Amino acid sequence: MFSLLALSSLVLISCQEDDVVADDPIVQEDPVNYTSGSADFSNYVSIGNSLTAGFSDNALFISGQEASFPNMLASNFALAGGGAFTQPLMADNLGGLTLGGNPISGNRLILSFASGSPTPVPVSGQGSTEVSNNVGGPFNNMGVPGAKSYHLLAPGYGNVAGVAAGLANPYYARMATAADATVLGDAASVGATFFSLWIGNNDVLGYVVSGGSGVDQIGNLDPSTYGGSDISDPNVVAGSIDAIIQTMKANGADGVIANIPDVLTIPYLNTVPHNPVPLDAATATLLNGAYASYNQALLAFATDQNPLGTPLISMEEAQQRTISFEAGETNAVVIIDEDLTDLTAISPALINMRQATAEDKLVLPSSAFIGTLANEADPTSINGVAIPLADNWVLTPQEQETAASAVIAFNAVISNLATAYDLALVDANSLLLELNSTGFVLADGSVVTGTFGTGGGFSLDGVHPSPRGYAIIANAFVEAINAKFQSNLPGVNPLDYTGLYLE
Repeated sequence: MFSLLALSSLVLISCQEDDVVADDPIVQEDPVNYTSGSADFSNYVSIGNSLTAGFSDNALFISGQEASFPNMLASNFALAGGGAFTQPLMADNLGGLTLGGNPISGNRLILSFASGSPTPVPVSGQGSTEVSNNVGGPFNNMGVPGAKSYHLLAPGYGNVAGVAAGLANPYYARMATAADATVLGDAASVGATFFSLWIGNNDVLGYVVSGGSGVDQIGNLDPSTYGGSDISDPNVVAGSIDAIIQTMKANGADGVIANIPDVLTIPYLNTVPHNPVPLDAATATLLNGAYASYNQALLAFATDQNPLGTPLISMEEAQQRTISFEAGETNAVVIIDEDLTDLTAISPALINMRQATAEDKLVLPSSAFIGTLANEADPTSINGVAIPLADNWVLTPQEQETAASAVIAFNAVISNLATAYDLALVDANSLLLELNSTGFVLADGSVVTGTFGTGGGFSLDGVHPSPRGYAIIANAFVEAINAKFQSNLPGVNPLDYTGLYLE
């Protein structure tokens, strides 16, 4: 059960009039003189994906864009010579998109109490942001939700004619300067004196949020053959980021780049337990009876007591795949695991399934149906129990290892390029680890963590930060910029931004 974020109360200190001595001098602090150091913030351009755009609660909407970390940076830059910062604002605060008047993406999430417990649901209403209504780019914020590294260099990525077929990005289509424009080309045309770049997250994120259903494309240097859930080859990521930096620095601009957070630690993968199913004794007994022949066959194939006369799986795997339930609140779900030995050629009933363990990561949307009945007339037809979860609902340890290797490779690329091009480097990876381990203590004593729904650091989609989370990110950028360019920007106060939209 999710609960609303409890915010600490502000303590107001007042003083009585008779405590003030009339002739006491009023001491005023000298105003801080903020400087840009060796950087030039007069024309700032941000480049990236949804994290740059201000995406939150599973949508892009005006309030979220206004709370994007680049917009926060721009407010700091304005204190030290920074100029105007434009963003391709959505048409409303609902967040949905339409194409030709037909909805193609849902509204932002809010907490609903209709069921008696807080549940994220889309806010009601019809979004008024029409993709084909181009808002006339380029903009200072060139964050494009959904973009992978190589997408920023792809002509036609903003061609509205390709959106319906999935050949173009709807968010870029509404701000691209031409049908064959590139995100990088539009960003470069703004003439930045300073830029931020945060890209590469989606080159692995699609794999993990799909439960590892994509392909690790290491060794394949042709991104035109990649699927949406695939992991990009590190050399493709390196070449894309290199080209972006070269282009943005061509006229002498300075910049800052961020590495990739550990995508395995986001709430999307760490909120649903592996054993969330309550069963009474009668149902557990029925289910154990239904799985008895499956368990017996596994044990037989682990010995020479089978029709083929030789063990087909190890006894360890047979035990790993054995399924059993008991009366109680914490029964583990049954999952499909493609890394198990395939026995279906011998018997279609011996599918690659096992019960989940604490090492498996169930994706957040699975919470909506685990434990429900596929057939209301059959009390044993329990989704995730009698009916195994498909591979896309679970990230197994093997799939986690694949994703972790990609993050390490991408971050090595980013670190090397930051050094080669003399950019400030933001360690977003360490930032997320700190958020999940100790959290961030704010001025009022409250603590921002990565806990879903209550921590204040993430929005209700479990992937993107909340406005308060973006403020913490903005301060990490400010810290890196100050250290690199000897500026003295103050950062922002996370308490000025919400940890959870309440409506």
